[in-house]
Amino acid sequence: MAIFAPLLFVFLWSGAFIAVRAGIPDVSPIAFLASRFSLAALILLPVTFIAGSFGGWREVGRLWPHLAISGILINGAYLSAAYWAMLDISAATMALIGSLQPLLTAFLSGPLLGDRFRPWQWVGFALGTAGVAIVAGLNIIDLGNLEGVLWGVGSSVCFVAGTLYYARFCKASALLTTNCVQLAAAAGFCWLVALGFEDIHVSVTPVAVWSFLYLTLGVSLGGMGLYLFMLKSGTAGKVTANFYVTPGLTAILGWLILGEILSLNALIGFALAMLGLWLVHGTRETLNGS
Repeated sequence: MAIFAPLLFVFLWSGAFIAVRAGIPDVSPIAFLASRFSLAALILLPVTFIAGSFGGWREVGRLWPHLAISGILINGAYLSAAYWAMLDISAATMALIGSLQPLLTAFLSGPLLGDRFRPWQWVGFALGTAGVAIVAGLNIIDLGNLEGVLWGVGSSVCFVAGTLYYARFCKASALLTTNCVQLAAAAGFCWLVALGFEDIHVSVTPVAVWSFLYLTLGVSLGGMGLYLFMLKSGTAGKVTANFYVTPGLTAILGWLILGEILSLNALIGFALAMLGLWLVHGTRETLNGS
């Protein structure tokens, strides 16, 4: 799992961008998130008992406020802000803003979690960020849309905060119950946002249904489960570094699945991001041995 979890996570997470682009025009985005998180939590609830995770539920009695906060930040606030950002800026610019997440996580995990990284790992973080920048490109017009950029930055800050909060307070909790509580909390948050600020519309199409199922089963259950697993067994900075390769892999999947144009810049950026990821993960231990 330690070897294959990052690979599977990257593929699932990259596929999420394809699913969103394909299905989100048919459904109002925040209500889509709320429905997705609700279904995922309802699926997980009986599974936690079937899998013998009752001990995890007893533990949740002490940790549920922390799990709820981290779940709202990582799932609800992060994705809601990202969707609002993309009303004004492109997905490429959003990816460029998101490329700061691993670097920011690595910087903050030192004083907050005691993580330390070797010099070549910092080089890896820099190369990963540069790789995403090459894939995404720099859209000067997008950067002029201050509201969209601020929502994008807020989205990234929420994800970093939720990741660090989970790593600080929730790593001891059982994975299944953790994901269930986090998804339920995110669902409640998104329903409040959707009902209060969104004009909800739903058009049931085959594409919307398949997009919803993939994002629910593949990403909210599979992808987030793998992300939490990796956070339990590794440092926050090294785990978030996996996001460096998602823009490039998304471009490749978009070419294969949606027939989108695959540019030379995307391939070069993807290769650079892979090199950066290898440097970040290329050492067995960070300086604190975690």
